[in-house]
Formats: sequence, structure tokens, C-alpha cells
Amino acid sequence: MEEVLLISRFITRSLILLSLWFLCFPPGVVCDTGNVSTSSNSSSKPKVINIGALFTLNSVLGEAAKPAIQAAVDDVNSDPTILNGVQLKLLISDTNCSGFIGTMEALQLMESDVVAAIGPQSSGIAHVISHVVNELHVPLLSFGATDPTLSSMQYPYFLRTTPSDHFQMYAIADIVDYYGWREVIAIFVDDDYGRSGISVLGDALAKKRAKISYKAAFSPGDTESKINDLLVEVNLMESRVYVVHVNPDTGLNIFSVAKALNMMGSGYVWIATDWLPSYLDSKDAVDSNTMNILQGVIALRHYTPDTDLKKSFMSKWNTLKYKGSAGHAGFNSYALYAYDSVWLAAHALDGFLNEGGNLSFSYDPKLHDTNGSMLHLASLRVFNGGEQLLQTLLRMNFTGVSGQIQFDPDKHLVHPAYDVLNIVGTGTRRIGYWSNYSHLSVVPPESLYTKPPNISTGSQHLYSVIWPGDTTSTPRGWVFPNNGQPLRIAVPNRVGYKEFASKDKSPQGVRGYCIDVFEAAISLLPYAVPHTYMLYGDGKRNPSYNELVSRVAQNVYDAAVGDITIVTNRTKIVDFTQPYMESGLVVVAPVKEAKSNPWAFLKPFTAEMWLVTAMFFLFVGAVVWILEHRINSEFRGPPRRQLITICWLGFVMTLYGCC
Repeated sequence: MEEVLLISRFITRSLILLSLWFLCFPPGVVCDTGNVSTSSNSSSKPKVINIGALFTLNSVLGEAAKPAIQAAVDDVNSDPTILNGVQLKLLISDTNCSGFIGTMEALQLMESDVVAAIGPQSSGIAHVISHVVNELHVPLLSFGATDPTLSSMQYPYFLRTTPSDHFQMYAIADIVDYYGWREVIAIFVDDDYGRSGISVLGDALAKKRAKISYKAAFSPGDTESKINDLLVEVNLMESRVYVVHVNPDTGLNIFSVAKALNMMGSGYVWIATDWLPSYLDSKDAVDSNTMNILQGVIALRHYTPDTDLKKSFMSKWNTLKYKGSAGHAGFNSYALYAYDSVWLAAHALDGFLNEGGNLSFSYDPKLHDTNGSMLHLASLRVFNGGEQLLQTLLRMNFTGVSGQIQFDPDKHLVHPAYDVLNIVGTGTRRIGYWSNYSHLSVVPPESLYTKPPNISTGSQHLYSVIWPGDTTSTPRGWVFPNNGQPLRIAVPNRVGYKEFASKDKSPQGVRGYCIDVFEAAISLLPYAVPHTYMLYGDGKRNPSYNELVSRVAQNVYDAAVGDITIVTNRTKIVDFTQPYMESGLVVVAPVKEAKSNPWAFLKPFTAEMWLVTAMFFLFVGAVVWILEHRINSEFRGPPRRQLITICWLGFVMTLYGCC
């Protein structure tokens, strides 16, 4: 009986100890002496994998992206060739166009142990959320955040599945250069998306020796009154080429105000980034008033090849069950990129699991709640396979509805390209294409990929454009501003050669041949050009012409007039006119008349030269005589005959040697 009691007590104590163990350490959680506590999962494939989606649902891009993402998840789950029966579970969060709300939604989404997230569409929200996914090692596949600075090494888990605005801004720079404009005014929304895009545009224009003359920024929530004040200000400036880089939800306000200010007429140039075609494409029918204010605008739209896969997707777009009450949202290019983002995640997860990847998560002791905190940071777990999945994503190469899905070493999609559109009548008209491979062309980019790249000036082509004001004549791109200053013309104040340009007591302050030529050219223009001359140099010593040219390039002066030599290093930073006077090195020599003489060819022969020549052919004749007279009868006979033979032979041999 005592043995039974002892055994019973032993079992009871064991059960109590085991219960305490499970209370302190739940199943599947093993404490580690390191920095991270690891939750181990079964090595077998899971039945369901959570993926998240973060974007603003009630927006132009969000209304197109949501049904595309949901349709992609359904297509993946119904495809037996991928994930081998594993189902994707989509968790959607609404960022509501707010960085704060987006961050909170991202944290809540990460509590669900998602292995990848689709979105966001906003570059500003992407900057914030990227810090979250970097900490938790969850790849973020964004179909709409086009801010070029998001491609930096600061955000290793951010992966853009749409072309970066870096390429779009270089496309605009090529268009500006194609039409010969040198200055543009940038109108943009003052956030990460707008500022970063315009910054790249400035760099791109600088490579074309053009520039942004003024940056007109406005806040996303500005009223039409503030936009009106902004456009009135830019309308007083010289440039008439406007680049509009704003959000599709509020961008039309710019054009409606511009129309009211008569800024959509002849002489104006408006270039819109991809936001405008995205807005127009997302509407089943655009009202005539909207199209009237957009007449003559040039816009860029993401180029996607017309493949059978794309046509099939577009044919079933209107029947997607997910569109529901948002059925008015039409198709645009971001729907394609959102659809392909889900397939990219699916292909990468398939490869990840086939390579033995384990979908496990770990607790990070650095993520803990402070006293009284209700953020539940301790519930966030790090995805252990995040780095492996990220590398798998970067290796993916397949054809989606938007084209080839493959990343270059800089994490950009390969072959970025755009349609160049001209808005006329009731729709848009394609006037060409831009690609990073061949720049501007009138043939689809994929037809050029098999040929050597050619970005020379002569290879750039676009079809004709109908500009604002219903004209086909290319606008000049600038006017004399109503509040403008006269051109600042620098004139070198030299010590010598004052006939070219020098200081003068006349009202204009300078005189000289170069000044006369400049004034004559100005008078031939069909409009007035206010200008003022500014002397460069103190007149005591000649100024540095290289420094003068540099100051023109730095916009200290608008132009320079004088005896400025055109040399290679100067042509790299400024433009020169055609030379209006000949210059170069010459040799000055006296000229005297010489009488004709048939024996003039003998004048270079001096007496010493004649003597040497005679001795030379006598020497040659003697050598030949010594060698030949014993065996050749022609070299024998009386001494007089032999001497004549030696002289004659020496003369002949000398002439032969000279010839």
C-alpha cells in the first residue's frame, strides 16, 4: 500500500511540475540565451499563408488595385501548378492617405504574421512603413510608390513592382530637349512623391543643358484660391513650359484653374506625369468639361505590351465580382502592376518552399511595451525567412499582365517604358514611346530590344502634336515676363584691342565691333529684347575669359558679347553663336616680284655642292673600272678612252642612284 501511495505522490508531483512548465513556457516557445526567442513551426508546408495589402481604398489607384489584387489571389489559389495546394489568405488594410494611420494599420497587419505585403500606393506612407518591414523582415511589394528615393539601400525590404519616377523624369527631359526648350516650371505637390520626382527632373534636365527655372509647390489640401495665386505667380514668369507632377485625386484642380486664367491657350506647353492618364483611364466615361480643359496636354502613361495575357485580363475586368459598389472604377496601368505583385509573391513563395524555406517567426526582445503602453509591440514577430524570401523575389523572372517581371541589380524593373500621349478631342492620342533602351521612338519598345541601342539625336522621333490653342506649330516655350528684368550682357573690359569691345560714355556704356554686330542681330528680331551691358574686368588688365564664360554658365550673366574664342572646354558649358569674323594663325612674309629664268632650278646648287657631285661620280666610275677592266674589253684601250669611260659610267651611275 505504501509503494502505491509513493507512486501516486510521484505521479501527482510530476503532473504539477509539468503543468507549471506549460504555464511558464507555452508549447512551441523555447527560451534562448540570445537576443531572440524562436517559435518553431513544422517543417511541412502550411495549408494557408497570410499576405497583406496596404493602400488607400477610396482613391483613384486604390479603387483599381483592390479588385485586381483580389482577383490575383483567387487566380493563384485556383492554379494547381503553383504553391502545390497551399492557399493564400489576403488581409487588406486601408491606409486612408495618412502616414499615421498607415503606420498603425501596418503594425496591426504584422500581428497576423504576414510573410509579404502588397502596397502601399503612396510614397510618403511607403517611407514610414518601410521602417516597420525592415525591422520585421517582411518584403513590401509596392505597385504605386514611385518616389525614386525609395530605391536606396535604406529600405532593403522595399521592392517596387512598377517603374520608378526616375525614368519618368528622364523621359520628360528627353521630350523637353526634343522640342528645343531650355527652361521649364515645375508644378508639384509638396510631399515625398512630388519633391523627389522634381529633384530627379532637375538632374535630368541639367544633362540636356536645360533647367527648372522655378519650382511651384503646393500642399495636398490647398484650396483653389491658393492654387490660383500660385498659377498667377508662375504666369508672370518667362517660361511657358509647365511640368505637372501631382496626385491623381486632386490634380485636375490645376488645369481647371489654369483654364480660368487663360493659361491653356496658344503659346503654353503642359506636360503631365502618369497621374493624369491614370485618372482618365480609371473613369468609364470622362465628362466633356474635363476633356475641354485638357486639350493639347502631353502626358506619360506606363507602357505595357499588348500580350494575350493582358488582353485576357482586360476582357474579364468588367465582370470582376470584387468591384461591387466601386464598379465605376475603370481599368488603369496600376491595376496591372497590383495584379502582378500578387503573382510575384506567389511565385517567390513557391520557390521559397521548394528550396526548403521555413515559414517561422521569432519574438524580438527589442520590441516590448513600456509601462502603461497599449501598442502591443510585444505581439510583433520577426519573419525568420524574410531575407531568403527577399532574395527569391529578386531572382524572379516571369511574364505578367504588365510585361516582363524581372529586377536589375538596382531593384528596378527591367525595360521601363512609357506611352507619350497627346490629349485631343474626347480622348488621348499616342504620339510615340519612351524607353530606357532607345528613348523617344514611334515604334513599340519591345521591337527595339533586339537591335543595338541608339539614343543619338537623329534617332529620336515623335508624331505631330496638337498643342493648346488647337495649333500644330511647336510653341516657343517662353515669353518676356511681365515682371521680368532685362538681359544681363557681360562685356569684357580689355586693355588692348578695344576696337572689338570697350567702355564708352554713351548711354549703353560700351562700344565696338562686337557690340555693333550684337545690336544688329537684336534689331532683326520681331520683338523687343530689353538688355543692359555690364563690364567684366577693371580695365587695367585683361579679364579671364574662362571665368567670364563660367559666370554665364552659372547664371550670373545671361550672355556675353566680345572677342571670345570658341574652344572645346567652353562649348561644354555654354552655347556659342556662329562665328561672325574669321580668326586663326597666319604667317606674314614680304612679297617681291622675281623675273622668270629657265635655269632657276640650278640656283639651289652651290659651288661646293657641284664639286662634291663631280667627285662622287668620278669615285663611282673608278670603282667600276677597277672591278671590270680585267674581264671587260670595254674598259681597255688607250688611257684617254678609259678616262672617258670612267667619267661617263660615273655620271650614269650617279643619275641612276638619284632616280
